[in-house]
Amino acid sequence: MERRGRLISLTYESSRVCCSVALITAMSLLLLLPTLASSTFNSMLSSSSSSSLSQPAFASADDAGRSMTSISTATTTAAPSSERASLAMVAADSIENNTAAKATTIPESAKGPAIPAAKGYLVQEIRDGLYWVTDGTYNTMFLVTAKGVVAVDAPPSIGQNYLKAIKEVTDKPVKYVIYSHSHLDHIGAAAAIFKDATFIAHEEVAKELQRAHELATAAGNATFASQLPPIPTITFKENYTISLPKLGSENQNQTLQLAYYGNNHVPGNIFIYAPNQKVLMLVDIVFPGWVPFMQLAIAQDVTGFIQAHDIALRYNFDTFVGGHLTRLGTREDVQIQKQFIMDLITASAKANAAVSFSDIAKQLGNTSDTWLFYNTYVNAVTKKCTDEMMTKWGDRLGGAQAFMPSHCTAMTEALRVDPSVVALAQGVQVS
Repeated sequence: MERRGRLISLTYESSRVCCSVALITAMSLLLLLPTLASSTFNSMLSSSSSSSLSQPAFASADDAGRSMTSISTATTTAAPSSERASLAMVAADSIENNTAAKATTIPESAKGPAIPAAKGYLVQEIRDGLYWVTDGTYNTMFLVTAKGVVAVDAPPSIGQNYLKAIKEVTDKPVKYVIYSHSHLDHIGAAAAIFKDATFIAHEEVAKELQRAHELATAAGNATFASQLPPIPTITFKENYTISLPKLGSENQNQTLQLAYYGNNHVPGNIFIYAPNQKVLMLVDIVFPGWVPFMQLAIAQDVTGFIQAHDIALRYNFDTFVGGHLTRLGTREDVQIQKQFIMDLITASAKANAAVSFSDIAKQLGNTSDTWLFYNTYVNAVTKKCTDEMMTKWGDRLGGAQAFMPSHCTAMTEALRVDPSVVALAQGVQVS
């Protein structure tokens, strides 16, 4: 498969430059943040234009943007307390309403096959010796060969049922285990269930697991260290292919191609492709039938997360394994989530442009609580983005009500502070 390096050009239909406001906003922050002393800060706000193009974006509001507490407790003198409290709580209330723990309708497209209650897992052949196993929350796959089984990941939620699933279809031992990435919710059971396998992973995964083992050992907790996923003994930087004789036809091979294009979720998160079966596995990026897990699936690199959709679509696949939730995916599922992300960029850019610091200052008054101010600003931006996204996607993808505010918070912040995301957004049309 053609290799194009880490910066993949996005090919979104009808895309042109429309998000320059994000660039202006992000750059203006660098000049304005040093003036956060209370009197100077409020003076700056009162004299600033209400135009969205002149508002600064603020750096790293992870904690402030997600905190919904203490908003109504600030003491100010320039505006009535009821007005200040009303503004400070309106976005938070809206977000709480959107994420309240209540029954929601799951779209039919999000539903997968029933999990046999007696077993607690489902195992099915995808095609030609490649199987998937799921408990309804996590899923993974394994390949049966004449030399043994190649298993991908070891989700603790599936645990020993993974071995039961394998034994349902073959008596071959597990010879190789591939780590998709380093997160324990996907590989945390490896030490417990795969005793004699050879472990394969990207070199970044090996580094992280090596660090975890060293920290546990240094803390004097050898028991915990032994329970961590084994450090892989086969690692690679860009590509690795495992090819073993096919069961029942040893003049043919079963193949898995592993590729790394840079950080897209966490460092070392790889693409796993079965060319004979036309199956692509990419964990924690695309969630078939659902919105991503919260905060863009806690992506450490938002640019890489966005670009991963186009990289996936360069593969010749018709079945997709995403590592989570209720069903297998298709090429269409990847295209649908790609459109979701494009709409999220658009809604986030518009929300950033619509809410000005001067408007927040007029409502809050002369507060010396900088984090209160930022929190109120972030909540207002998140609300605008969430409202727009829910109109289009609320009944289309599972989990939209629960996680849409977190996606809006993550993307609006990325469009304020992340140069690569701002640059990438220049090719996304805002309507």
